[in-house]
Amino acid sequence: MSKKFKFASAVLSAGLLITPVSGLINNYDSVAKAEYNSNQKNQVNIENHIKYIDNQIYLENNNLKINIAALSRKYKVDRRTINKYLNGFEKKKTKNKTSKLDKYYELIKNLLSSSTQTFSYIRILRQYLEDNYEINIQYSTFYNYIRNTPEFYEYFKKGKCLSSDSNNIVIRFETPPGDQMQIDWKESIPFVLSDTGEIIEVNILVGVLGYSRYKMYKVSLLKTRTVLMSLLTEMFENIKGVPKTIITDNMKPVMNKPRTRYFKGEVNSQFEEFSKDFRFKVIPCKAKSPQTKGKVESQMKILDEIRAYSGTLTLSELVQLVERINTRENNKLSQATGKIPIFEFEKEKDSLLSLPPEKIRNQYRIKTKTSKVNSAGMITVDTKQYSVGRKYIGQKLQYQVIDSNIYIYSNTKLIEMHEIRNIKINYNPEHYKEGLKNKFSNKEETEIEKIAKQNLNNIGGVYINESN
Repeated sequence: MSKKFKFASAVLSAGLLITPVSGLINNYDSVAKAEYNSNQKNQVNIENHIKYIDNQIYLENNNLKINIAALSRKYKVDRRTINKYLNGFEKKKTKNKTSKLDKYYELIKNLLSSSTQTFSYIRILRQYLEDNYEINIQYSTFYNYIRNTPEFYEYFKKGKCLSSDSNNIVIRFETPPGDQMQIDWKESIPFVLSDTGEIIEVNILVGVLGYSRYKMYKVSLLKTRTVLMSLLTEMFENIKGVPKTIITDNMKPVMNKPRTRYFKGEVNSQFEEFSKDFRFKVIPCKAKSPQTKGKVESQMKILDEIRAYSGTLTLSELVQLVERINTRENNKLSQATGKIPIFEFEKEKDSLLSLPPEKIRNQYRIKTKTSKVNSAGMITVDTKQYSVGRKYIGQKLQYQVIDSNIYIYSNTKLIEMHEIRNIKINYNPEHYKEGLKNKFSNKEETEIEKIAKQNLNNIGGVYINESN
């Protein structure tokens, strides 16, 4: 049955097909009655009647016209569409189109089914495939493929991560070269290390120069004041200069009291001293006003890319990944300026303030040192000993002194933290009990506990007295 026939049939049943012109009603009735009488044993054959109309015999002989305006109103269809179908238009049958991405269906399915990897946005998945499988395809094509594959589209739809763009309208404030850098933390990102299976929380300090949009990313497991000042020192050394102002939110390492609508805020004295040494001015944003530092805020979604690698990288490999993302973003066209940051930075670097002397910079740099574990399962830091456990005896471990704590690492893995104390022997009680169990294998747990407590008290008392 033709499309035209089906359309005419629907029209007839709706009672909107014809408009009578001179003598039309009587003629139509005569034809209908004759047809009914000749086929009295059967019902009126509507299809034959429409075919009659379809061949235009009935219409031409009786001066009938199709009421196109009425049909248009009834079905809310444009008149041109109705005319098109009456003139014999038939819609082409759609073919099942294949995509060149179909061959990657299983790969994409496995990635989106991962228990550790997370793809926050469609663009991140596309970037991951490009970087790791050399699948280079335009974003619009890739987006449409995901959009037209229900199980994939549902993954992003559930997380409402279909796009990384914001609909919020933000007024941009452009700054002269060397005038400003915005900073913020991409903080507390859960990440599974591939070598140990350990779940860590990754923090990334982000700095963006206001004029060039040149970006700097620094990875850290901690985000204390000492860490912040050390990472900023690294950033200033990377760009071989210091911006005149630093825009920040009310992060605790910087602010004792936040800036509000009615209060200018209070910068921490230690960070204030740091800013004086480097000669920059601290400008905190008003509380709950992230748009004030929109240049750095825009980087937060970009760094969600590292979630896609959870469970596939070691800590050192993660640091390398962040460096690659950093390089890529500095070599990409900035949507805000229409220029490439690394080239614009060449225009900006001469406007930066000069670095302070190295002696001053070294005061804020966190140093990583090495110490060998002795036969008692302890390392030595500034003539003091700190326990790490017997399984590390004979190994060389790395440690950092940050604020009032010592952080001890084995192959980048944090294995122990001790508070700095003015005591020569500093045991984690569990490490001491471990040594006693090895020495007195025949003693009960409760007895070991008693001996450990007594000996630790004695050791502490002796060495406190000696140090005084």
